[in-house]
Amino acid sequence: MAYDIWGYRATSKYAPGADLVGYRVEAVDGSIGKVAAATEEVGSAHLIVDTGPWIFGKHVMLPAGVVQEVDPAEQRVYVDRTKEEIKSAPRYDAGFHHEDVGYREKLGHYYGPFYLR
Repeated sequence: MAYDIWGYRATSKYAPGADLVGYRVEAVDGSIGKVAAATEEVGSAHLIVDTGPWIFGKHVMLPAGVVQEVDPAEQRVYVDRTKEEIKSAPRYDAGFHHEDVGYREKLGHYYGPFYLR
């Protein structure tokens, strides 16, 4: 099945234009932090998640394709990855990686093989 790891799934209940900033992010095995920024740009939609103390206050970038469900009533975003998978993802540096096509490609390859769990 062809997919775009950089786009929200049709089944995710993501409403275009929704402001996800502040939503809690839930991995399959627990909370990983809150959405610090989100974009729905075609071909590069993603979330920036502030992990707080979970992994020493770092930010991580998650491609929109890992979003399994958005729950506006609970203000939660559920992703279909484990905390360890997210922690082990290629390191994110906001000053360097936000617009870096090479980084997004590396991240897409990292998350891509596990798509649609």
